[in-house]
Amino acid sequence: MQLREAFSQSLESLERNRLRSGLTMMGIAWGLVTVVLLLSYGQSIGSAVYTAFLGIGNDVIMTWGGQTSMQAGGERSGQKIRLKAGDAEAIRDSLPFLKAVSRESDDSFLIKYGPKAVSIQSKAIDLPYGEMRRLDVAEGRFFEAADFTEHRQVILFGYHAAEKLFMGYPPVGETVQVDGQPFTVIGVLRNKIQNSSNNGPDNENVFVPFDTLRTLRQQRDPDMIVFQPSRPEMHLQAVAAVRTVLAQRHHFDPRDEKAILSWDTIDDSKETRAFSLALQVLLGVIGSMTLAVGGVGVMNIMLVSVTERTREIGLRKALGANRREILIQFLLEALILTLLAGIIGMLLAELAGHLIPPMPLFSDIYKTANHEGDIFLRPSGSTMLVAFTVLTLVGLISGFLPALRASRLDPVVALRHE
Repeated sequence: MQLREAFSQSLESLERNRLRSGLTMMGIAWGLVTVVLLLSYGQSIGSAVYTAFLGIGNDVIMTWGGQTSMQAGGERSGQKIRLKAGDAEAIRDSLPFLKAVSRESDDSFLIKYGPKAVSIQSKAIDLPYGEMRRLDVAEGRFFEAADFTEHRQVILFGYHAAEKLFMGYPPVGETVQVDGQPFTVIGVLRNKIQNSSNNGPDNENVFVPFDTLRTLRQQRDPDMIVFQPSRPEMHLQAVAAVRTVLAQRHHFDPRDEKAILSWDTIDDSKETRAFSLALQVLLGVIGSMTLAVGGVGVMNIMLVSVTERTREIGLRKALGANRREILIQFLLEALILTLLAGIIGMLLAELAGHLIPPMPLFSDIYKTANHEGDIFLRPSGSTMLVAFTVLTLVGLISGFLPALRASRLDPVVALRHE
């Protein structure tokens, strides 16, 4: 029997039992809508959480002084290690495979604008810091090389820090007093979603060139050094190499991981991605169970169909149809029923994804515009592909048992069936 003929007969069989087929298709369609929406939810929330984590920066590693736990060079353990001026330059010169290196010091400044004075968290940084940490400017400009070489007294505001001091007034170009020193505001950062930070979110901070600390606080030593390997997969090698350079300068054992502490955001990002994937798998399994209920309905209707058409099966076998042809016939009917319901389900899922409004996640916290950071249920191509794959498996599994039962009927017994 040709495939086209089998397909035509399958459609005729479903047409003869419209109500039963329609109710079964409703179960499959509802199950598919559930799968697609749950997968979309998991994908959206995972993406939002991962994007929020990346607010800390692009594959950055932060390192700062700790306390030795091993003896080295005649020094007993328990010695405090503090980063010194020149450490960042030594790392930059010794390790060319690092993409960027920056000093950082964290503190707070008393900043005055007119009669208003506010204490705001601050970061003193070098030029490469902005790209590493995703400091995108919404108004004005970021630091430039001349700001550092000419020791300009310029300051950059985080989005919320600017709102706190200027209360909606345009800050770019204005002069503020930072611990009694005049600074020119050169820019305001874009409102950024960030659920991981050191010394507070970037939205709440102000930023100044690192060497400006010599004017404000007579400080030359950094609190930490921020660096970025040229490739993410080199992050462990980069941490070990930086520790080795600092061990030579501060006279501790390079194997002593407690002498220099590090925050490897590349490792943390892997855990965040793993969480996202696990959430999608969990929700996909839950949705698949709903779809499986629809599959039971397909199996039930096909078993009923086999019972009702027992004499027809016997007649076909008597006329020369073999077991394989009977098996294909009923399996094809189950697949057609499932896939037609699947098409309806996908259309309904796409419609539901556009009709259901975004669900708040980060927009309420960070006051972002256009629902940035919220959960959208609009299914992606990968979500649809996964759902279609699950649907096909449900159709095959649900139709195989009835099709196998039909193919094994004895033609003599089947012809006698009442």
